[in-house]
Amino acid sequence: MPRRSPSLDRATPDRIAETALFLIDEGGPEALTFRALATRLEISLASLQRRCTDLAGLLDLCTDHLAARLPEVDPDADWAAATGTRFTALYRLLATHPGLLALRGARPWLGPNLLARLVEPQLAHSLAAGMTTEEAIVAYRRMYLLTLGSASFVDHRNPKSAQAATRTALAALDPGEFPALTGNLTAIVAAVTDHEVYHGALDQLIRAADPRRSTP
Repeated sequence: MPRRSPSLDRATPDRIAETALFLIDEGGPEALTFRALATRLEISLASLQRRCTDLAGLLDLCTDHLAARLPEVDPDADWAAATGTRFTALYRLLATHPGLLALRGARPWLGPNLLARLVEPQLAHSLAAGMTTEEAIVAYRRMYLLTLGSASFVDHRNPKSAQAATRTALAALDPGEFPALTGNLTAIVAAVTDHEVYHGALDQLIRAADPRRSTP
């Protein structure tokens, strides 16, 4: 039998994704280069490029690797509780990898694991709960955009730095021109990294979209 190349063992999709995420989390978005990744994996640059031909493909690999960690939620569970579980898990996952979010920018998150663990089950659950197709899609988009925006707006791995940057920017404003901002500096800075801002907004969206809510 032909001998298996050791470099192929070191360049599995999961190993590539895990190592790329480590580089991003350790050194920031600028730390991820094909050369640095190949060096860390101890493989040739050519071997790495055979696995993922460009940065877009590498980022897709990373995001779908993360999406595999999303929970599989019981489709018979309460719709509101299941929806909260799915999106809260996504938020926590994204908030721990701000560098990856920065690199992806506006690129869509449509890998097979995300589709199988979040998009498809959430839409199917919404339809089964009594929503129309349009209602299910709109509800999903609202919660998804809230989650993505809340996770990417600030580096939650370094809240003190995010708060300091906000405080410095607001403190430089003219109080006469920006009285609301300068006069409420402490509350605004605290809200920047407060996870409850996301959780509260998600709860509001879930309550508003719940097809079983009582009619006023």
